[in-house]
Amino acid sequence: MEYCWSSSLNVDQEFAKLVNRMHPPRVTVDNVTYRNVTLIKVDSVNKRGSLLEVVQVLTDMNIQIKRAYISSDGEWFMDVFHVTDQNGNRLFEDNVADRIQQSLGPRDSCSFRSLRGSVGVQSVTDHTTIELTGHDRPGLLSEVFAVLSNLKCNVVSAEIWTHNSRVASIVYITDNETGLPIEEPDRLAKMKQLLFFILKGDRDRRGAQTAVARGCTHTQRRLHQLMYADRDYDTEECGLYENSKSVKPLVTVENCREKGYTVVNLRCPDRPKLLFDTVCTLTDMQYVVYHATIDAEGVEASQEFYIRHMDGYPISSEPERERVIHCLEAAVKRQIPEGVRLELCSEDRVGLLSDVTRIFRENGLSITRAEVKTRGQKAVNTFYVTGSFGDEVKVKTIEAVRNAIGESALTLKEESVPTTIKSQPTTRFSLRSLFRKDSYTI
Repeated sequence: MEYCWSSSLNVDQEFAKLVNRMHPPRVTVDNVTYRNVTLIKVDSVNKRGSLLEVVQVLTDMNIQIKRAYISSDGEWFMDVFHVTDQNGNRLFEDNVADRIQQSLGPRDSCSFRSLRGSVGVQSVTDHTTIELTGHDRPGLLSEVFAVLSNLKCNVVSAEIWTHNSRVASIVYITDNETGLPIEEPDRLAKMKQLLFFILKGDRDRRGAQTAVARGCTHTQRRLHQLMYADRDYDTEECGLYENSKSVKPLVTVENCREKGYTVVNLRCPDRPKLLFDTVCTLTDMQYVVYHATIDAEGVEASQEFYIRHMDGYPISSEPERERVIHCLEAAVKRQIPEGVRLELCSEDRVGLLSDVTRIFRENGLSITRAEVKTRGQKAVNTFYVTGSFGDEVKVKTIEAVRNAIGESALTLKEESVPTTIKSQPTTRFSLRSLFRKDSYTI
C-alpha cells in the first residue's frame, strides 16, 4: 500500500511538471499603461492554491496591492494586479515576474505542513524551528526564552502573535556553541517537554500537545494555520468576550442564486498584507476563490470573493456562514498589534531575549506581538506591549524599562492605527453587476 501511494504521488508530480511545460505560467509586468501604478498580469493553468502563491510572493516582496481582479473559473487562472512599492511608486524590480512564475511551478513536498499538535520542533538546513501555540498570559514569552537560554540555544529569529487570549509563535534557534541546528533527540525531547509545561500552565482549558513538525515553512503563512487550528476565532471557546480596541471588520456572507456561489464581502481600514491574510484564511477553510475584486486605493479596503467548497458547492448552513465571518474577522485582527511599539537595536548575544522579556515582565508589561531578527551581529527586535491586563502603558513604566535595558538600545515608536470604518459604502465596481442581483440568505 505504501508503495502504491508513493508511486501515485510521483505520477501526480510528473503530470504537474508536464502540464507546466505545455502551458507554462505567463506573467507580464507593465509600467507603461498607468502613470502611478504597475500592472501585473498572471495567466496560468488553474490549480488549488495558485491565488495564495501569487499573493504570497507579492507580499513577501513588500509590494502593495491597490486593486485586483481575479478569475479562476474553469481550467485557467487569470489575475490582474494594480500594485506599487512601499512608497506608493511604480515598481522597478527586475525579478517580480520570475518569482511569480517560480511560485506557480510544480510544488515539492515541503509545500505542505501538518497541523497536528501545539508544540513542534523540526531540524532544517541552518536552524531548528520551534512552533508554539497555547493560552496567552503575562510573562509567558519571558519563560519561553529563559528555557531556551538555559538549554544553550541561540534565537536567530522569531515571530509571535496573540489574539483572543491565544498565542502562536515560530522560533528559529541554533546551538549556542556550534551555531548549527540542534538535532540530538534527547535535547529536543527535553526542550519540548519544558515548553509543554510552560504552555499548558494551569489555565488552558484545551491543554497543550507536543508534536514534531516536518517540511519547510513560511512564517506568517504557518502562524495563520496555527491560529486557525487553535480556534482563536472562537471567543466562547477562548473563554472571553471581544473587547479589543482595534476596529472590527465588516464582513457579510450571502449566496448568489444565479451562479451557485457564496459571496463574501469584507471592508476595513487598509493595511499591508491584508489580502494575504484573508486569502490564507479562505484557503485554510477549504474554500476555492473563483472570482474576486479588490479595491484598496484609499484608506479603506474592500474585498469581494465568490467562493465555493472544494466539492463545488456554496455555503449551506447558518452556522457555517457565521464561522466564515468570525474566521475572517480573526484573520484581519491577528495582524493588528495592540499596545505601544518598542524597537530594540543592540549587539546580539545569547540570552538577550531572556533578559529583555524578563525586564518587561518585572515592570508589568505584557507582549501582544513580537518580531525578532538578527542582522549580522545586531539584534533588531520589535515588541508591542500593554499593561498586564491589556491596559495602557504609563510613560514612567516605559522610561523604567528603557533605563534598565539601555535608552539608546530601546526606542518608543509612535503609530497611527485607523479605528473606524465609514458607515456608508463608497461606490465601487462589483462582480455582482455581472450576475443577476437577486440572492438568497442562507
